[in-house]
Amino acid sequence: MFQRLRSDFRLSIITLLGLSGFLGITPFAVLRFHQGDVVTGVVDVLILGGVFGGVAYAWLTGDTRRSGFAMAIVASFGAVVVAGLVGDPGLFWLYPCLITSFFLTPPRVAIAINVSSVVLMVVLGDAFSGLEQMGSFVSTALVVSACAFVFASRNEDQRRRLEHLATIDPLTGVKNRRAMDEELAIAQAHASRTGISCALILLDIDHFKQINDEYGHSVGDQVLVELVKVLRKNTRKSDQLFRYGGEEFVLLLPDGAGVRTVISNLQQLLRTHVKHPGGSITASFGVAELDWGETVDSWLARADDALYQAKETGRNRAVYAEPRIRLISQTA
Repeated sequence: MFQRLRSDFRLSIITLLGLSGFLGITPFAVLRFHQGDVVTGVVDVLILGGVFGGVAYAWLTGDTRRSGFAMAIVASFGAVVVAGLVGDPGLFWLYPCLITSFFLTPPRVAIAINVSSVVLMVVLGDAFSGLEQMGSFVSTALVVSACAFVFASRNEDQRRRLEHLATIDPLTGVKNRRAMDEELAIAQAHASRTGISCALILLDIDHFKQINDEYGHSVGDQVLVELVKVLRKNTRKSDQLFRYGGEEFVLLLPDGAGVRTVISNLQQLLRTHVKHPGGSITASFGVAELDWGETVDSWLARADDALYQAKETGRNRAVYAEPRIRLISQTA
């Protein structure tokens, strides 16, 4: 649970805001019922239900965008309804909603929600004692939204940059091992839900250390860059490429159909288009198709074992891992 909160920024924000909403709204909901204001108390309870529904949906599905949008709508327009029912005291509830909408939704969406809620508040007009109060409220609400928009936009840009630095290999421009771990988990979960398997290819450049030793690391780096260009150009958009480490790469195919043809083509293309001063390169491949109910670690280990066999039996070849069920029966 805590690991998921640490790794998913938006989920942690949604959870924190849900907890804040519970602590902030619950006492007032109890007070409304105690005072006999049943209608407002029911509205508070409905707001709490919407907030908790959004939090639960985010945890169960991982879809923080839809849940965040729903929570922003419920909170903002719920605050408008409360203000219309209780008058002046209800106006203060919209201010935190104007800010939190930027944490729950993209900045442009948050602006649209905020402007809509302020306009609705003005159109209803029940919460204001006069035009001066209405004007002051609109002005301050717009200033709060504008400041929050600037902050949220800069924060979103910095978050994207940090995410890029954390998940992209700087030399080749493909996703790194951290991103690979996340994508493999997603692929495994998708296969469990749909029954559609996928294939994992580990690729290792043969004698890469010798290239670095004889011609320098700059030449080795160029070989890696050229290899990635060939792989990207000759694989499908749905296929995903990762740098596993050093001269090892991982290719994730959404299905295992035609994997032998894919590898045969890649072997030929690498020999033809990726060269260094000593000639062409070759590569060894380890392939594993995800078995039903298999974990990511087991899947990756089988592909790694297959790659090891390919390198130990002469390199410049592909070895296809035995299905996990067959391996278990052989060791039983």
